[in-house]
Amino acid sequence: MEDRLPVPGAPGLEVIVKRSARARRMSLKVGRSDGRVSLSMPPRMALSEATAFIAQQAGWIARHVAAAPAPRVVAVGATLPLMGRAVPVVVGGGRSARFTGDTIAVADDARAGPRIKALLQTMARTHLAEAVDRHAEALGRQPTKMTLRDTRSRWGSCSSRGELMFSWRLIMAPSEVLDYVAAHEVAHLAHMDHSSRFWSQVEALMPDFAPRRAWLKREGAALHAVDFTTN
Repeated sequence: MEDRLPVPGAPGLEVIVKRSARARRMSLKVGRSDGRVSLSMPPRMALSEATAFIAQQAGWIARHVAAAPAPRVVAVGATLPLMGRAVPVVVGGGRSARFTGDTIAVADDARAGPRIKALLQTMARTHLAEAVDRHAEALGRQPTKMTLRDTRSRWGSCSSRGELMFSWRLIMAPSEVLDYVAAHEVAHLAHMDHSSRFWSQVEALMPDFAPRRAWLKREGAALHAVDFTTN
């Protein structure tokens, strides 16, 4: 069950209050990609305590919401980040979106966003598979599986079974950033942690990984703010 509480001094701004059996205290979170504010609290705590806590943290909430990137709706006439470039979305024929090298061509209808999303997912799979194969060959270990998802909390992961997962939104980042995430997850095939040995392995696969990692930390939230659900 959820409650919604207003933020004092910030008209229209609400906090989604969720009660969780695992919560031992109140915890605020502002989504980096959409600016949505949520508060987790113990199930038996009075809602009045949440109201007081939100009032106390109103300034912090407002600052973090203001820092979140504005939603970016995909539509004909707009531009879309693709492999690090701002690519125009133009009117095109056919049932599927196409990347021409300079533009994304798509029918100008209510399905434009989902069609472009499908295109990007296909491109992401191709580019990530190539990067994974290259780094896995250098490492001498192969993953058992590769899947794509639209995750918000991480750009990639590696399971103990050697299964790699990546966010398909990486195709919107510069190619060298996508390549870094592939190297990072492949390195986990040798070291399932973030120890010094792991980072040494990442550096062996990609000596200049640091600026690519920094780009993702700095700019990654904007990629999550791209909305493919509407036109």
